[in-house]
Amino acid sequence: MTVGGDILGLQARVVRGAVDSRIYELVRETPLLPSPSLSRLSGNCVLIKREDLQPVFSFKIRGAFHKMTRLSAARRGRGVVAASAGNHAQGVALAAKHLRCPAAIFMPQHTQRIKVDAVRAFGARVVFAGENIEEADAKARAAAKETGATYIPPFDDADVIAGNGTVAAEMLRQHPRSLRAVFCAVGGGGLIAGVAAYIKSFRPETKVIGVEAEESACMTASLLAKKRVCLAQTGIFADAVAVRRPGRLPFALAREFVDDMVTVGNDAICAAIKDLYDDTRVVFEPAGALAAAGLKKYAAQKKWRGQTLAALACGANMNFDRLRFVAERAEIGEGREAIFAATIPEEPGSFRKFCGLIGRRNITEFNYRMADEKEAQIFVGVEIQDAAEGEALLRKLRAAGLPTLDLTGDEMAKLHLRHMVGGRAKAPDEILYRFEFPERPGALMKFLTGLGGAGRQWNISLFHYRNHGADAGRVLAGIQVPPAERELFAGFLRRLGYRFSRESGNPAYRLFLSQKN
Repeated sequence: MTVGGDILGLQARVVRGAVDSRIYELVRETPLLPSPSLSRLSGNCVLIKREDLQPVFSFKIRGAFHKMTRLSAARRGRGVVAASAGNHAQGVALAAKHLRCPAAIFMPQHTQRIKVDAVRAFGARVVFAGENIEEADAKARAAAKETGATYIPPFDDADVIAGNGTVAAEMLRQHPRSLRAVFCAVGGGGLIAGVAAYIKSFRPETKVIGVEAEESACMTASLLAKKRVCLAQTGIFADAVAVRRPGRLPFALAREFVDDMVTVGNDAICAAIKDLYDDTRVVFEPAGALAAAGLKKYAAQKKWRGQTLAALACGANMNFDRLRFVAERAEIGEGREAIFAATIPEEPGSFRKFCGLIGRRNITEFNYRMADEKEAQIFVGVEIQDAAEGEALLRKLRAAGLPTLDLTGDEMAKLHLRHMVGGRAKAPDEILYRFEFPERPGALMKFLTGLGGAGRQWNISLFHYRNHGADAGRVLAGIQVPPAERELFAGFLRRLGYRFSRESGNPAYRLFLSQKN
């Protein structure tokens, strides 16, 4: 189909397809539910369209099934092929199973096993082809030509777009009152194209806002350039929207009917995953939470208050191995954690003084290793209410004469440095302990104050702590205790009442942290 001058004809085809679709033989009408967390955070009435409740946990079943229902019985009999490493693959596989249609899904060689198994569970044949999705897609198209099977595109197809438009039809039916804006994740553009074409046909006053990951913002770049742009590379965190160039038809529809675009970083996506989890107890995949992240950012930028806003939570096929990254970055994304690097004098009592400046704020992470006899560097995460509190704390530390860097926005520090702080140190009489601290304010200060008891201040030469959400914080600490004072120190540990175990003989400690003899 040509675009350009026939954009209204394309819109009419999409809307007609969405209205007449027979997808509900298989697809579920998903609810549009209030989000208390996002409503509170944004100051608006926020509704979430729960596409995670589809049989394949993603909206992708809509476009794939609608496309395949439009095929003749003869064409379905020759089978279908698709290329995907994720949600589109599962949508095509399940649709083919329902329609009793042979299906071959071309997947990159290193596709995660859980996704391969999900496709096979629906009865589709998996063909491993190429090192990336582009190579797999080329193989799928070639196979379609050779075998007479029908290639099912992931987004650049009028019927696929029409199937996706059924999301918008449901939303307008479920919420007949006014909607200020609908936020929609964008990868190749098939979802937002269907949503925008439908909404602008029936409620042109409702804004349609596209949301992209900063590392994969091909639609944003294309709309600015007024032509399709191909990115040199994309990020992989939000892999379901990691598309280098938008589809031809989605781009044409987006130029005409999408009101605005917003991009968000990985930390903001992680924060949105947490917000949605708080409301639904579902862990959405990064692309699934993308629209919610964009809603928060856009509403704040526009200073919207009291508006009714909707976000499409488009998928929940989360890779389990990403959960730790999400948990670590969610608080930063919400602006509730600040990360600092501070330099303190290497002398007894300086550690306690530093913690006194932090006050009763919850410490989320503490990494420290004696560097030399004069100075020590601390890597610390602190729970804050907002960015203003973080800035005030930074000023307080500097005013106390402690050189301090704000690393909250430093990607290298967040990804790598926090795990690498440490090393060997010249720390005579060091003994190493693992502790379990109660996860409550004051637990650390009790420990530090106790170190100065009995008229003696023992020096901390190593300290590592990270909040993992448990009821007890796991701490690794090195303390310099002369042999003559070991019994006195043992008495301190008994009075402290925290669980502990001595680790000075641990071979890992000897290899990486203790001074070589």
